[in-house]
Amino acid sequence: MTTHDTSRRGPYAALFGHVLSRLDAEQAHRLTVRSLHLVHSLPGGPRLLRAGFGTPDPMRDPRPARSVLGAEHHSPLGLAAGFDKDGEIPLALLDMGFGHVEVGTVTAKAQPGNPRPRSFRLIPDRSLINRMGFNNHGAQALAKSLAVARRTERGQRAVIGVNIGKSKVTALEDAAEDYRFSARLLAPYASYLAINVSSPNTPGLRDLQTVDMLRPILEAVLDEAQQAQRRLRRTLPVLVKIAPDLHDDDVLAVARLVSDVGLAGVIATNTTIARPESLRTDRSRIETIGAGGLSGPVLAQRSEQVLHLLRSELPADAVVISCGGVTTAADVRARLDAGADLVQGYTAMIFEGPSWPGRVARELEPLR
Repeated sequence: MTTHDTSRRGPYAALFGHVLSRLDAEQAHRLTVRSLHLVHSLPGGPRLLRAGFGTPDPMRDPRPARSVLGAEHHSPLGLAAGFDKDGEIPLALLDMGFGHVEVGTVTAKAQPGNPRPRSFRLIPDRSLINRMGFNNHGAQALAKSLAVARRTERGQRAVIGVNIGKSKVTALEDAAEDYRFSARLLAPYASYLAINVSSPNTPGLRDLQTVDMLRPILEAVLDEAQQAQRRLRRTLPVLVKIAPDLHDDDVLAVARLVSDVGLAGVIATNTTIARPESLRTDRSRIETIGAGGLSGPVLAQRSEQVLHLLRSELPADAVVISCGGVTTAADVRARLDAGADLVQGYTAMIFEGPSWPGRVARELEPLR
């Protein structure tokens, strides 16, 4: 069960309550990204960030590492896709204490996403609703950004996954080649590739989760990854990210397909289109917001259920990254105990503040 300890947020609670919560959610997000980019680009900026958030120097990190997907993770908690869509600040986010960062979702073609406003906070529920629509500068721009990040020894060691989605203008029947194009451009810079077929904000995208439509996409991306592996002489795992709204039988069918095709594993889960009665936010406010993917603690129960389903069907060596409703170190530990290899969060950082990933990592250390 997800719990909340409000006593440790300190100054950030005041900042959020009096400043950030009064800004449009997307505006606050852009301000955060720009601020982190500025600080990290200053001489000594990475060291300053690590000192501020209590994060060890990654080049001399004494913490025991968890080996997953061919990489060493000094914290099992990573940042889910959606925060750094264009790979602007992956190293800064790692310096905040995440064990890995998943950039994107990126599409083959640059696209503006859906009309604004498109991101909304449900403050009583510590949750978000977004209908961003894969707004990003495109795969080629992300490749250039990641090439810069990978130039240093620090960047070469960083665990940066790349989440790829379908361009809105691409027809569903052409989706496999659209994903292939992005995979080809980004493979040289990715620690792993994540295939996103589960966002609710691109028309028809979730239809690609049916086994018949999903298979050619998985095979196309896996083919590009295998070609890249031979060129790069390193492993390049491929995972698929699924929705919490899939029926249990469909979750199991996807797991069987993942095994059949030879993917490394599954990321579970994305946001939900459901609006549970347990939400404390006024229903009129929720109805006014309208369509979009809901994230936050309300996802925890279903995310855990999907994790158990996947573990019951996948082979033991398949990787499951559990995502959805994670707030505390105890939440992370519960997912690991239930069979997750890694855990991802995003929404909790909006409400807990930038010290959240480092704090969770430190609290997990005695339990490792």
